[in-house]
Amino acid sequence: MTTKQPDWEAIERAYRAGSLSVRAIGEAQGVNHATILKRAKKEGWARDLTQQVRTATKQKVTTAVTGTSHQSPLVTDAEIIEEAATQAASVVLAHRTGLAQWRAIADKLSVALSEMEVNEANLGDFSRALNAGVDAQLKVIKGERQAYNLDSEEGDKTVGELASLMDELSKEA
Repeated sequence: MTTKQPDWEAIERAYRAGSLSVRAIGEAQGVNHATILKRAKKEGWARDLTQQVRTATKQKVTTAVTGTSHQSPLVTDAEIIEEAATQAASVVLAHRTGLAQWRAIADKLSVALSEMEVNEANLGDFSRALNAGVDAQLKVIKGERQAYNLDSEEGDKTVGELASLMDELSKEA
C-alpha cells in the first residue's frame, strides 16, 4: 500500500497565511500538527501574513459587491494572500446570505406578534415569542454589523442601547 506524500508547499502556504490553526491544516493535509510545527521551525516559516489576508479579504468582499477589481501582479506572498483571502471572502459572503434569510424570518415574527391579539389565555406564549423575537433580532443585528464591517465602539454602543430598549419593551408586554 502506498502512502500519500504531504503537499508541503500547500501546508506552508496555509501556515504562513495564518487563517487556519495548525491542527486544522494538519487534518486537511493528513499530517500531524506537531510535524508541521517542527518543519515550520526548522525552515523558518512565519505566520506573518494574517493582516494582509484580512485586508485582501475585505477587498475581495468589496469587489464581489461592487463588481470591480484592481489586481496587481502577484508574487509568492501575494499568491498566499490571494488564496487565503478567497476562502475568507467566500465565508463572509455566505454569512451575509444567511443573515438576510434570518432577517426575513425575524421580520415575519415581528409582523405576526404585532398583529396578534393578546389575552389572558395566550399571554405566556406571546411573552415567550416576544423574548425569542427580541433575541433573534439582536443576534441578526450583531451578525449583520460584523458581516458588513460596521463594528466600532459607537456601533457597539448603538446595539447595546437597542438591546436595552428591546428588553424594556418585552418586559412591558
